[in-house]
Amino acid sequence: MNRSIILFGFLVLMACQPKNKKELTSTPSSEKTETEKTEQKKKTILFFGNSITAGYQLDLSEAFPALIQERLDSLGYKYRTVNAGLSGETTASGNSRVDWVLKNPVSIFVLELGANDGLRGISIEEARKNLESIIEKVKVKYPDCKILLAGMMVPPNMGQTYSDNFQKIYPDLANKYEIPLIPFLLEGVAGNPELNLEDGIHPTPEGHQILAENVWKHLAPML
Repeated sequence: MNRSIILFGFLVLMACQPKNKKELTSTPSSEKTETEKTEQKKKTILFFGNSITAGYQLDLSEAFPALIQERLDSLGYKYRTVNAGLSGETTASGNSRVDWVLKNPVSIFVLELGANDGLRGISIEEARKNLESIIEKVKVKYPDCKILLAGMMVPPNMGQTYSDNFQKIYPDLANKYEIPLIPFLLEGVAGNPELNLEDGIHPTPEGHQILAENVWKHLAPML
């Protein structure tokens, strides 16, 4: 092929190209930037808990933190929820992990821990101490962060005294730190086979819808 023909073809192709890459990417890039700015302006609600928060054996979209996000979006609230639930988490492991999840700013911190302590018979004082430590760390890291404490109960298989004292941890801490309390996160769900998985402990998608309502009653006034 004649070199002049090749050169002519090359020049034609070059002439057909946009003058710069911005012509191809300016609009999508602009839209992305606006979306990112909108997301950055949103305040964060961090759900810090165990397998209940994590939505054990469910899709994340079925767990109550995601249902709370749907409610926020539908009502026009500028918040984004972060599900920091971890299956098997105890108050001790949560106390060790909380520093990591607090690396980014948090506006509302929902604390849901203690159920695994109760099922394992961990001492009341140790569980209380760990929960206090988590609350203190949040307050020190983000003084303006609001904290919502989710209360928990345990079956009396560890003895009625242990069960009663365990339940008292949550209102005691709520009073001490003057923070809102969800009296019992699993209210209306615990003990109902139709609202729990086969293990009888973890809520089904329908159970999580009730949990979302339990949380919303106390979260809404904080927004």
